[in-house]
Amino acid sequence: MNNKMKILYGFILVFTVAAPFLFPALNAQFATLWLMIIVALTWDMTGGQMGYNSLGNIFFYGTGMYVAAVVAIGLVYNVGDYTSAAGGGIYAFTKAQYLTGIFLGMFAAGLFCAVTAVMIGYVTFGLRGPYFAIGTLGVAIAAGELVSNWEWVGGGQGITLPVYPGDFDDQKILLYFLLAGIGVSLFIFLKWLYGSRYGIALNAIRDDEEKAEGMGIHTLRYKLVTWSMAAFFVGMAGAVAGFQAISFEPLETAYQTVNLGIFMVVCVLLGGKGTLWGPVIGAILFHVFKEVTWNLFLGWQWVALGGLIVVTVVYFQDGIMGYLKYTKPEWFGVRVDEQQPEPAE
Repeated sequence: MNNKMKILYGFILVFTVAAPFLFPALNAQFATLWLMIIVALTWDMTGGQMGYNSLGNIFFYGTGMYVAAVVAIGLVYNVGDYTSAAGGGIYAFTKAQYLTGIFLGMFAAGLFCAVTAVMIGYVTFGLRGPYFAIGTLGVAIAAGELVSNWEWVGGGQGITLPVYPGDFDDQKILLYFLLAGIGVSLFIFLKWLYGSRYGIALNAIRDDEEKAEGMGIHTLRYKLVTWSMAAFFVGMAGAVAGFQAISFEPLETAYQTVNLGIFMVVCVLLGGKGTLWGPVIGAILFHVFKEVTWNLFLGWQWVALGGLIVVTVVYFQDGIMGYLKYTKPEWFGVRVDEQQPEPAE
């Protein structure tokens, strides 16, 4: 790593730690930005690096919400009794119970989603191309419908978690650092993973799966492990997002296939598939674009989003990172020798 990159990483780390204190009014927006970075990076693990475009990663996000809520509530109260009253202002957590619940719930959500990804993957990875995308989307839609009819976890009314027993600003800072910690850990992990032989194997599957199998790569194992790792991080992020939302329900919040399920794909397409920094840059630009249009052009925000997608697909088919690699190869350590004019005869 050269000095410029060390300075860049150092600046990002310092800003990450200082941001909630320098801009306290934007803590919720910064936390959501880290959430977008996490879901974009995890989607690219399979969609960009491995070539399997999933529309069902939102399944792990919603499942993470519910698993964390059940764990946090179950440590203190009977889950069925609690959800039947939807909190009702009767139940409350002490600070110790709240913190224990959110940390245990977060890791339980990650582990549950990782195991579930392996189980689902044995079926869905038998599909390829658009069939895989549609299959995973079907899983997410089915999960939302099943949970909305499961009264033990609140059914269609969802779950209302107890409010943080302390200063509300302290809760915002806590949730911000949880999401930022997951995001930074994920980025560091992927930087190592993509530079290893494992990353080369993923790219081999993306380029030609049959040839990869012929070279001795156990493609199904790589696909299952990669999706499981992605599900682990998405599940933890979903768990934190559940505590951030306080009240959530299955179809519009947890398993929101038409919102966050699409947003994570747009972030990667905007930044550049199959790159480490592409999903991060795409998530930042998309989040800023979304906040501006949702606040200044309410009612036209979906039109603006559709326009962004069209512009990205037409003019930046390889995303911003792909465009920069083509126009500024020297920024990526690629030396381009200028063609010398032929001597006159």
